[in-house]
Amino acid sequence: MSLVVEHLSKKFGDKVAVEDLSFEIPKPGIFAFLGTNGAGKSTSIRMILGMLARDTGTVTWDGKPFDVMNEKVGYLAEERGLYPKYNILEQMYYFASLKGMSKKEATPAIDSLFSRLRIEEYKKMKAEQLSKGNQQKVQLAAALLCDPDIIILDEPLSGLDPVNADIFKSIIRQERDAGKYIIMSSHQMETIEEFCEDLVLLHHGQVVMSGNLNEIKKSRGRENLTIKADKPIGEIAEKCGLTLVEETPNGSSFKVKSEADAENMLKAMVENGIGVIKYDLREPSLHELFVEKCGGEVNED
Repeated sequence: MSLVVEHLSKKFGDKVAVEDLSFEIPKPGIFAFLGTNGAGKSTSIRMILGMLARDTGTVTWDGKPFDVMNEKVGYLAEERGLYPKYNILEQMYYFASLKGMSKKEATPAIDSLFSRLRIEEYKKMKAEQLSKGNQQKVQLAAALLCDPDIIILDEPLSGLDPVNADIFKSIIRQERDAGKYIIMSSHQMETIEEFCEDLVLLHHGQVVMSGNLNEIKKSRGRENLTIKADKPIGEIAEKCGLTLVEETPNGSSFKVKSEADAENMLKAMVENGIGVIKYDLREPSLHELFVEKCGGEVNED
């Protein structure tokens, strides 16, 4: 099984929303779909799901045209949407019917999901009586109701407190471990690094980075150095060819051209009797790669 997206493009008038998007998810796991606000992520997701017509391109699942009407698909949209005046359980039965499930089939699935998400007590309440976080849990339950093979999560952790974020993460791990194909879109780079091996990054509708995250980082090498010392180190850093990025109470961050420059910096500090409190040489983080590729546009939705 594999989900293959090839050459998707979409224009709205003269504006290019998505241009020649291609990627493949060849095995179960969590795939990151990233981009700045307005980069074309939501448009791409809607084209993949068939909610929006494509100008060009194809989407296939197991070698056949992908049709959400014939496959088990779960979708948690960024724009949350429950019916505020209606009973939660009634809404779940309605969502189940849209997926072709009978009430008898849906009941144990709802019970299990509500237990996993710790929202059993809200079944008979109206959506408007729930907090935003608990409404989000209900919508995740609705997305997982049919035990989907493909799950698309658009900003799943947005607005959640740490406790509920951990519950969501636990559910996502369980779905991953069950062999699901998951596409996750998020502005929380630490979460993406925690869950995803492969990614696509969009900027102004175009792919600016794609592939295996560890391989991307490895290709760049360890170029970020953070040092916290008991004396000023600016003059020594300049002599060693380090470029200062920022200074914070937790240390000074530098870009290094090579690991040899970083080693020379450490040697020079020791020779000058400067105490080293922190010395961290590392590959670029996803946050740093994102900012570099997208020109600093890292706004929250």
